[in-house]
Amino acid sequence: MNSSLLYMMINVVLVTPEIPHNTGAAGRLCLATGARLHLVKPLGFSLDDKQVRRVGLDYWKDVDLKVWNSWEAFDAGTFGAKKYYCTTKTTKPHWEVNFCDGDYLVFGCETKGLPEQLLEKNNEHLLTIPMLKNSTRSLNLSTSVGIVLYESIRQVGLVSQA
Repeated sequence: MNSSLLYMMINVVLVTPEIPHNTGAAGRLCLATGARLHLVKPLGFSLDDKQVRRVGLDYWKDVDLKVWNSWEAFDAGTFGAKKYYCTTKTTKPHWEVNFCDGDYLVFGCETKGLPEQLLEKNNEHLLTIPMLKNSTRSLNLSTSVGIVLYESIRQVGLVSQA
């Protein structure tokens, strides 16, 4: 890839992630695409966890990372930003959205997804990754991040670093 080109900024948000491997993999995806990774506490592990660093390899220190103490702090700190909530509890495919520079892609924890009240409050901004009916309940968190992140980047495009 030409190093003089950068992707415009997309934000990936993991709300209460539980598995360090998934967070490390999401961090690596963010680093590879120029996205910022936001982690919303409580986390199911320590960021010093060996598994997070192992998956992020020696790149973890370079991830553009912002940690928030709660959903309320995150929501207040990003007030007015466009947020899309990724869930299996909707039918709108992620590719039917027109992503823009600065958008936030919000993903829930591995075992529970996003809280129902958050989904109900943001019903018009729910997205899903279509899957064959009765094939599986959901995809792995870091896989889901990769799918939606790369679609958003495909739409937003590249800009010159100069």
